[in-house]
Amino acid sequence: MLNTPHIVGDVMTETVAAVQREARFKEIVETMDRWKVSALPVLAGEGRVVGVVSEADLLPKEEFRESDPDRLEQLRRVDDVRRAEAVTAGELMTSPAHTVRADATLSQAARIMARESVKRLPVVDAHGLLRGIVSRADLLKVFLRTDEDIAQEVSRDVVGTLFAAPTRDLQVAVDEGVVTLSGRIRDTSLVPVLARLVRSVEGVVDVEFEVTGAASARPEPPVVGWSV
Repeated sequence: MLNTPHIVGDVMTETVAAVQREARFKEIVETMDRWKVSALPVLAGEGRVVGVVSEADLLPKEEFRESDPDRLEQLRRVDDVRRAEAVTAGELMTSPAHTVRADATLSQAARIMARESVKRLPVVDAHGLLRGIVSRADLLKVFLRTDEDIAQEVSRDVVGTLFAAPTRDLQVAVDEGVVTLSGRIRDTSLVPVLARLVRSVEGVVDVEFEVTGAASARPEPPVVGWSV
């Protein structure tokens, strides 16, 4: 699948705004405002990611500015109370940071984001040094592929791989990312496998089948709208 951006390194942003763990509160706010971002990686030493500071980490200082939390709220919101008193990135940040490697697949990055409920991930190398950042929007870039590009990849790398040779009996059509395979297939038991392979192509939204089995004395009925 030569035309598919399979890994985080293909879609990440390499220019990243970040702060050192010694950065003061106002510097953090100014950096977020200047770069128009809602979170910043926090670095130690020569660029090792040790945490992430977000707008949510900064808000308790404003929330508790006019009144101190009562005893019950202090117990219930220990982390927020701590952040309300913090002044540096090292004190404010969430640590350890959830990160991803540049060679991770887009699916792996998406699973981390979903599991940890984060909108972006710092991209690090084997030593934990910052190399970029990847966001939810970056992962969705695969759906900007043209229908023609997707159809070519499905025909070449899926149909052409699953079968000994590409068959003229199986046509591939793509409309708004939805792949439809129609025609004749020698063994309809291969449909679930074919569906799985098609869905693995970046940019595919869904897959539908309008196929019949191989010609025989008793032809199989057409499989229309096959659901797998």
